[in-house]
Amino acid sequence: MSENNAPEKKAPVKKEHKIVSAATGQQATKEQVQKEVAQALLNQTKQSTVGLRIGAIVLWVLAIGFEVLALLVAIEKFAPKFLDNVNILVPVIVLLVLDLVCLIIGSQLWKKANHINPVSEKNKVKFWLWNNMGLIVAVLAFVPFIVLLATNKDADPKVKKIGAIAAVVALLIGGVASYDFNPVSAEQKEAAVAAITTTVYWTNTRSGKAYHTHDDCQTLNQTDELVAGTVEQAIAANRVKLCYFCAKRDGLENTVATEDGVGEVIINQVEEAVDEAVENLTEETPAETTEEQPAA
Repeated sequence: MSENNAPEKKAPVKKEHKIVSAATGQQATKEQVQKEVAQALLNQTKQSTVGLRIGAIVLWVLAIGFEVLALLVAIEKFAPKFLDNVNILVPVIVLLVLDLVCLIIGSQLWKKANHINPVSEKNKVKFWLWNNMGLIVAVLAFVPFIVLLATNKDADPKVKKIGAIAAVVALLIGGVASYDFNPVSAEQKEAAVAAITTTVYWTNTRSGKAYHTHDDCQTLNQTDELVAGTVEQAIAANRVKLCYFCAKRDGLENTVATEDGVGEVIINQVEEAVDEAVENLTEETPAETTEEQPAA
């Protein structure tokens, strides 16, 4: 088939997204969200994080309290009557699970507070410690239990072994859940808020870490629903960096913190290659698929 007769390649169709307002949590139009963002920027006030931090501290105190109870039960220093006919490992494991749950919820509250009201990164040590208080509490919530149980000569060997293993597993889970892999600094947030005064978009998933200034960004082609709001709302939702492609499109590469574009480029190239291969396989012309039938 000649090149002149080759079918023209169709231009990519813009992805139509459902938009959810970050302010209301309800589906909205782009125009409605833009009005909300404009109003939010006019009424911009520093959001208090006192409640989140108090909640985190209370939960962390409870976590350490459960750790103490688990240790006392394991070494048989605390034995309520209702546990007389129960295997000692059962309350120990239950208390360690409660310890872990309180630790993780408290750490999530603390991380959210840090994203709403971040600290300066001028002092690197303070910045790391403040952003990873949850990890420090995770150590306090399980390591003393492991050490004191393992060194107690009177504890049942089976309880010592299983209890220590359970605590180590809980420590690993709690440590990973409490560590902030995407901390945000006061300087980073201030730069983003000053540079971006328009609506930003982000995916409503746990894996996403970037926000976008354009809802038609190529990295959002596989996403059906987007959350829209201000930069501050995006950072509070753990989207702490601007998409590499949106930053390049707006000329903001050296102004605000951006995601590394290498991964996005690779994913985009793979998706394009797959789409092209599918198009080549499914796109057939009559000249290629139909043979001339002999005259009757």
